Amino acid sequence: MREGLWNKPDKASELLRKKSKLTEIVEKWKKQRDNLDDLGILTEIALEEQDDRAQGEIIGELQRLLVAVREDELRMMLGSEQDPMNAIMSIHAGAGGTEAQDWAEMLLRMYLRWAERRGFKATIIDYLPGDEAGIKSVTWTLQGEYAYGYAKAEIGIHRLVRISPFDAGARRHTSFASVFVYPEVDDRIVIEIDEKDLRIDTYRSSGAGGQHVNKTDSAVRITHLPTGIVVQCQNERSQHKNKAMAMKCLRSRLYELKLKEQNEKLMEVNKTKKDIAWGSQIRSYVLHPYKMIKDHRTNVETGNANKVLDGDIDEFIEAYLLR
Repeated sequence: MREGLWNKPDKASELLRKKSKLTEIVEKWKKQRDNLDDLGILTEIALEEQDDRAQGEIIGELQRLLVAVREDELRMMLGSEQDPMNAIMSIHAGAGGTEAQDWAEMLLRMYLRWAERRGFKATIIDYLPGDEAGIKSVTWTLQGEYAYGYAKAEIGIHRLVRISPFDAGARRHTSFASVFVYPEVDDRIVIEIDEKDLRIDTYRSSGAGGQHVNKTDSAVRITHLPTGIVVQCQNERSQHKNKAMAMKCLRSRLYELKLKEQNEKLMEVNKTKKDIAWGSQIRSYVLHPYKMIKDHRTNVETGNANKVLDGDIDEFIEAYLLR
């Protein structure tokens, strides 16, 4: 350690955290290399003894090792300071009324299923139901290792083409919904917020939360006047807890805005790099007259629409991160 480092506890703690993370990565690669060497030896023995059962088990272990290596390769691509953080995700239905609101709810189901597949914990903190069906908007937290790093691949406009179940004439409709993802800031990141810049409103919860939240003005809406950013939370019964969660969302939004400004400055310096494509259409989900889901950034596509809408979206995320 550098002399005098312990006189700066915050810096020392950060360096130790980074060292621990790097050590963990190196040790994992060493373990995987040792596993591969062991499988090589076992393969030679199984072939010599013509042991079909052992060969089958070795193939299974190789496949599991391949998945683990692939996962580590992806995480090596997630090298920014924000990637290991938890995430805050939100969906907003586009124009089109009930049809678009139903599509927004389909996307929410897809992401909640995806979170479950990956072992992430998803907690809905704000839910605005549609007028007849679906949702107008929804916000949830996503907790897990590299949650933001993976989820950021979903930022953008998602387009659905299908025969509308709400159209008596059974006509084909196109719907849009926007997905936003922000890194959830932790205590190590300081975002200064002046109380004078905030307008805080309380209101009665409109979402599903039981009788208690619907009888009290426990929901909280915070408007950041300088930027116009509006955040709200109605998940908790306590107004105090809802305000605390709303403030966390606001800090995350302001942090994301700061990152976006930095990216825009970098783009001015290097015009050859592609933008993150904030707000652009990224994927089409066609359910009629044929079934196909295509990512327009990577050209990855699949005809198994049901699998994707059931949360199996890692193929699209991996292609985006590895491009």
